[in-house]
Amino acid sequence: MAVSPEEVERRIAAFAEACRSAGIRMTHQRMEIYKEVAATEEHPDAETIYTRVRRRIPVISLDTVYRTLTTLEKLGVVSRVYALCDRSRFDAHMAPHHHFLCIECGIIRDFSFADADELRIPKEVQSWGTMKSVHVEVRAACLKCTNRKKGRP
Repeated sequence: MAVSPEEVERRIAAFAEACRSAGIRMTHQRMEIYKEVAATEEHPDAETIYTRVRRRIPVISLDTVYRTLTTLEKLGVVSRVYALCDRSRFDAHMAPHHHFLCIECGIIRDFSFADADELRIPKEVQSWGTMKSVHVEVRAACLKCTNRKKGRP
């Protein structure tokens, strides 16, 4: 699913500000890689991002994409989403949210859940370190996969 043009522009402005604040140059390659993540809700992996950016920048390397995604994560403008496979997926939606992950096709969808945002962490867990966020991941079969297994269109 595509992100609205207004939201993409908001994300790009936040990215530009994060680069300025960190003293990191906003190169053409970094911008194109970031735009690829910012413009979609599908949580693409590095190889997918590489394939798409390569259409616009044929000389870009997969290594550059990986290094840039690590930089973007450190800047706090993308987050790494761990899916069922061994590939990390990336998300530019930085507001608190949670994920629905289909265990069949791997689709990831964002959702909000205020009760989870206000979850009280047990004291034992709090003693392990400083909590930065709470993330709920719902693993299930999406309706499309469920219907396909049942022979429905």
